[in-house]
Amino acid sequence: MFYLKLIIFIDTPYKKYPRPFLVVVIAIFIINFASSNHLLILPIMRFPIYFILLLLLSSCAQNNYVKYSPIYEKEAYNDQPDYSNLIYWAAHPNKKDPSDSLPIVLAKQYQPNDKVDVFFLHPTTYLDTTKPYGWNGSFKDIKTNIQTDYTTILNQASVFNIAGRVFAPRYRQAHIKSYSPIGHADTVKAIAAFELAYQDIKLAFDYYMKNENNGRPIIIASHSQGSTHAIRLLKEYFDDKPLAKKLIAAYVVGMAINPADYVQLKPCATPTSLGCICAWRTYKEGYTPEWIMKEKYVSIVTNPLSWDEKITQIDRGANMGSVLYNYKTITAKVAGAYNHGGVLWTKKPKFFGNFLYNTTNYHFADYNLFYLSVRNNVAERVNTYLSIGENYSNK
Repeated sequence: MFYLKLIIFIDTPYKKYPRPFLVVVIAIFIINFASSNHLLILPIMRFPIYFILLLLLSSCAQNNYVKYSPIYEKEAYNDQPDYSNLIYWAAHPNKKDPSDSLPIVLAKQYQPNDKVDVFFLHPTTYLDTTKPYGWNGSFKDIKTNIQTDYTTILNQASVFNIAGRVFAPRYRQAHIKSYSPIGHADTVKAIAAFELAYQDIKLAFDYYMKNENNGRPIIIASHSQGSTHAIRLLKEYFDDKPLAKKLIAAYVVGMAINPADYVQLKPCATPTSLGCICAWRTYKEGYTPEWIMKEKYVSIVTNPLSWDEKITQIDRGANMGSVLYNYKTITAKVAGAYNHGGVLWTKKPKFFGNFLYNTTNYHFADYNLFYLSVRNNVAERVNTYLSIGENYSNK
């Protein structure tokens, strides 16, 4: 009976209860049953953080779906993208979208401009294990569109609205399982899925350059699968190409980048370096995944607190602001940043309830942990570019 009551409570729309309250209630539940041998409790006790995150994220996703689905259901998508139509953009300056959002303290001093464009490629949000649309997502998948807009566009793309106009195309993203195919047949399908996703992105970028850019300098920004595609986009459109002089910087986060893959584009060496690449993958100090240890090159790693290749260790005290579970709030001194080989390490983040936070992989928080620092650095590079122009030199 107790478990039934708990399930009923959790299933109650949590707008009636603040998130910290929900966390505390679940924590009390776990602690009260710490000595229990009940089969239901044992797996929860082993991995409490995943249980709690699942509850919070599923509740958030469900509430967003209920709230926004009537709006999204009115959008008539085709199977093929038409980037002249705003519905094929998760973020676009000609419509109101979550990339326009800001935490309260930043909104008070925000002054938008249109001198610079940001082309943002979102990470994987097509996560349904049943693959209802096959190996690639569908534009008609309302649930995934809402998930994209109110997670990554809100929490990541919004970092860059200080620079100027934000463009983020929807694309037929590869399913999350494309990163871990089993067997030859699935590997072939995964490769094809990534190729289809990139062709959509390429089509969107071509449309943007022809119809929207109008000579503006550009920031390329991305995370996870978005970075998989951004790596290729930079190679095909910017590296040793005339367009490179329009590139303020590329923030290609959450994926390994081999610096040897580029002829001209280099890692950003200072906070004001231009036409360069910033990248990092965040893990708990002391942990490096096995697959990374097998990499045959040392990935580009930028310290997102110092932004200086010579300053590779910064304590959390210098971190002016992270965005955690409440997007509207900036929390200072949450996480430090330490370059280690091809990854970024941080000690366990400091925030209310962090005793329940036991994961060692901070991939999903690559931007959130350093939100204000990234935002400030974007502004610094933009100001540098606008004062120097495209004839800059990083030498």
